[in-house]
Amino acid sequence: MNAKASKSPTPSSDAGNTPEPITFYQAHSYKPDDSVGYLMRQIITSVGQEVERQFAHTELTNAQWLPLYKMHLGQSNTVASVARSCQMDSGAMTRLLDRLEAKDLCKRSRSEEDRRVVNITLTEAGTQAAQEIPKVLSTVQNAYLAGFSQEEFDTLKSLLRRMLTNAQNFGTTDAPNSHAE
Repeated sequence: MNAKASKSPTPSSDAGNTPEPITFYQAHSYKPDDSVGYLMRQIITSVGQEVERQFAHTELTNAQWLPLYKMHLGQSNTVASVARSCQMDSGAMTRLLDRLEAKDLCKRSRSEEDRRVVNITLTEAGTQAAQEIPKVLSTVQNAYLAGFSQEEFDTLKSLLRRMLTNAQNFGTTDAPNSHAE
């Protein structure tokens, strides 16, 4: 980030009560290494690689654990709901489920009520694999959070949730510089 964050050139909508938004990045001085988005991408990539390494003794990949775990938790039981829940398109989810099914971790079946719906159930092997997922994720994430205090951990989660809310609102407001990182 730039050492000197500048304030937005537009006045606050609620003068006196709402602080003006700060513009942290400027096009002329933008550096990827100082970008919050780039740093988050590096962390996500690194965590994904470590999760994959930890799952090496199983047959799960980093991409496969999330849908498997969501099915285990009962949060998703159709191809469409798993795809939505994992933020994947249905074609990619179908290919991923093909691999999980080939590993005998899940089974697909057409709904008897609506033939367009494809239900998914975990096999016994899928349930056993899913039960190992929290152990791996806890180990990896705790390693990445080593040295953080409880307060820092809570603050980090709060800030990330705030960024996620901003991302969900992105483009829906007339915020100045809304397309700059």
